[in-house]
Amino acid sequence: MEGLQYLDERKLVWEALSELYLDTELQDSDFQYVIRILVKSPFTFEEIKKIDQYEVFPVLFSNLLIPAGEWAGFDGKRLAKNIMNWIGSRSQLDIFAIKCIYVLYEPINKAYWEKLEEMYNQTDISDSH
Repeated sequence: MEGLQYLDERKLVWEALSELYLDTELQDSDFQYVIRILVKSPFTFEEIKKIDQYEVFPVLFSNLLIPAGEWAGFDGKRLAKNIMNWIGSRSQLDIFAIKCIYVLYEPINKAYWEKLEEMYNQTDISDSH
């Protein structure tokens, strides 16, 4: 897999970001869990947003379209396998399509991302590494 540095940490980020795709409204405890993982990761907030857009979103966005989608949580091993399969098989056209589809999705989780960014910026990163 080209470009998958820090695979173990990336898998944790994938799992944390998967919370954004559950068919539930996130609570403060959910945000705290996600932020703990994101801040401990070796990725910047901008890199995390790209990981979401190009790795997690393509695999999980359909859950948001199902009237009774997954709400209890995604299996971490299956999630990682599905994301790695997607990354291994995607073409430039797939990436372009995701870029286009993501524009439609972005407003759905805009408030979540604003809250995550605010929390991320308020966290003392030196304490969490």
